[in-house]
Amino acid sequence: MTNAAFPAAPFGRTLCAMVTPFTSSGALDLDGAQRLAARLVADGCDGLVLSGTTGESPTTSDAEKAELVRAVRAAVGDRAALVAGVGTADTRHTVELALAAERAGADGVLVVSPYYSRPPQDALEAHFREVADASGLPVLLYDIPGRTGTRIEPRTLIRLAEHPRIVGVKDCSYDLLGTQKVLSRTELAYYAGCDEQILALYAVGAAGYISTVANVVPRHLRSVLDAFDAGDTAGAARLQRRALELVESMTASGLPGTVTAKGLLDRLGLPAGPVRAPLRPAGRETVDALLAAYRACVSG
Repeated sequence: MTNAAFPAAPFGRTLCAMVTPFTSSGALDLDGAQRLAARLVADGCDGLVLSGTTGESPTTSDAEKAELVRAVRAAVGDRAALVAGVGTADTRHTVELALAAERAGADGVLVVSPYYSRPPQDALEAHFREVADASGLPVLLYDIPGRTGTRIEPRTLIRLAEHPRIVGVKDCSYDLLGTQKVLSRTELAYYAGCDEQILALYAVGAAGYISTVANVVPRHLRSVLDAFDAGDTAGAARLQRRALELVESMTASGLPGTVTAKGLLDRLGLPAGPVRAPLRPAGRETVDALLAAYRACVSG
């Protein structure tokens, strides 16, 4: 059993929304980024999303974003797809970042809805089309209305699917009905952007996932999809549920996933470093709870 009947996965099935490691002084840690990226790929990630929100894109400079793509490309070569987060609240700036990502060696770009300004659907569609027209890279649209204030409506996604370089969606809409409408009428590749929905969306035709939790348990999350593809749907469900406590601790505890992922990575001795303000690091008790949930997930 495979998901071959559904739209192709342009960047693979298993993508990690990678944190951006910093040094103790807060500078970009390119060596740490290379070591973390190589580990994630070796442990089952088909692709890495760099400079997404988990990668602290709001507080990294344009130059740092390009440096990060170049460094990670050097570390992983062609063993993984690299998708660069380029979305901003400014269409012109987003276009500039997409072109810079293309020059740096990215395989695709992730474009979130412009936040705070809440453009209407026609303006939102025009924004995405302008970015997709600007470079030769395939585009993933990022639908996360809880953060941006604006939903990419299913009817808008269906129209945008006509663009030859708009290939997929990172879905954090929490609208299973709307997602299935788009899947049924387009060839867009859907990636679950919420870890608790990985199996649910995969079962109805998603291409895979883009996961924050994969920073710490890449093998386990891949095993969920592997079990499903092997026809072991009950086993896939058990594996998804086994990660529930960790998923909840990392993504639904009231702290951003960047904070929890970095706190746990640091405790595990893996590259992460501090977060940049206005974020603040997780406290000791929080990291202790994260570590307990991590151990339960990997040892269950």
